[in-house]
Amino acid sequence: MRRVLGSSLIGSVIEYYDFILYATAASLIFDKVFFSNLSPAVALFASFGTLAVGYIARPLGGIVFGHYGDRIGRKKMLVLSMLMMGGATVAIGLLPATAQIGIAAPIILVSLRFIQGISVGGEWGGATLMALEHAPASKRGFAAAFANAGGPAGGLLATFVVSGVSAATGSQFLEWGWRIPFLLSAVLILIGMIVRLKVAESPVFQELEAMAEERREKQKTPLSQVLRLHPRVVVVTLVASLGFYAMQGILTTWGVSVAVAEGVDRSAVLNIKGVAAVVTIVVCFAAARLSDRFGRRAVLTVGGIAGVLWAFPALQLMHNGTAWGFALAVIVGNGVIQGILAGPIGAYISEQFPAPVRYTGASLAYQGASTLGAGFTPMIATALVLAGGGGYALVGAFWIAVLAIGLVAVRMSREGAELRQKRPA
Repeated sequence: MRRVLGSSLIGSVIEYYDFILYATAASLIFDKVFFSNLSPAVALFASFGTLAVGYIARPLGGIVFGHYGDRIGRKKMLVLSMLMMGGATVAIGLLPATAQIGIAAPIILVSLRFIQGISVGGEWGGATLMALEHAPASKRGFAAAFANAGGPAGGLLATFVVSGVSAATGSQFLEWGWRIPFLLSAVLILIGMIVRLKVAESPVFQELEAMAEERREKQKTPLSQVLRLHPRVVVVTLVASLGFYAMQGILTTWGVSVAVAEGVDRSAVLNIKGVAAVVTIVVCFAAARLSDRFGRRAVLTVGGIAGVLWAFPALQLMHNGTAWGFALAVIVGNGVIQGILAGPIGAYISEQFPAPVRYTGASLAYQGASTLGAGFTPMIATALVLAGGGGYALVGAFWIAVLAIGLVAVRMSREGAELRQKRPA
């Protein structure tokens, strides 16, 4: 079990290092490297647009990897997703700037970001199910949290690597130093592959394989089964996850650009993000433990209410132009509140779907939420600021509305323990 959980965590850390590294670069670097021919505001908007492409691709990755993960196994899909992610990330590190190859540079960048999105779209469902389906029922929330903790841990690693390289390369960071964190992905992928290949297939899937012929006869396309038999579950779990991702997009992507624009030192912003990620990881595991004891819905409800209450204080702190203001906004919002939401979310979504279509259903809901919640949020926040004449009131209203709708969805769903009584797997 330790090997399974370690593989789930390490694999997710590496995948999300690559994925979140791009988000950091979109906030600080790509507008100057790949959109240098545009005005600063438009360049930043375009940079966030390429970021959104990865999130748009995530549901497609969830569908494709979910289909084969439900058909031929969780493990095979996890190996493939890691190889795809590593290849795309290294290629970004080698991509010439727009000044060198013209419009081909942003076009290739978007294509590579799309591959990243496909990859991470397949990663989350597989890593979560490998941990959850190996664990006893009473510890499934804690086990699934290892995959979810990979997100902030990968973000932590990406943030500290970018911060370290930025400090080491100084004025050369925008010239060539930013490429180093992307190229380091090749080493991480090699480590991840060694760990991942040693883990056995999910026991729940092995049981399904014992009934392979009957299952394949009845279920040739898991996606059609999910959409035909479980459409309400997809919608409810997707909406329930939106707040988690909206906060991530506002605080750790859009918020970074705001803090730097307000005069906070770039290295300080990155280090604060790293500290917040540490807090997220700790709170994530604590919240997952609590969800095993008190239920997924109870913990998600507490996190959602806290998120609503923190919206305007966080926005005011991010705009005050100080490192301590940004730190308080992000450590409480991203570290504590998002950690509370992250802890039970993997088990909560996965338990809503039966085992034969769990990879597809859970991936479709979670990745759909990532697209709508985090993929477009930085662009939406930027547009709302422009529409509001430079103020952030509209951003706060948007933040609160998304979290409130998510709370309603959580309360509409059933507890995982109740569902397990009907279908033990």
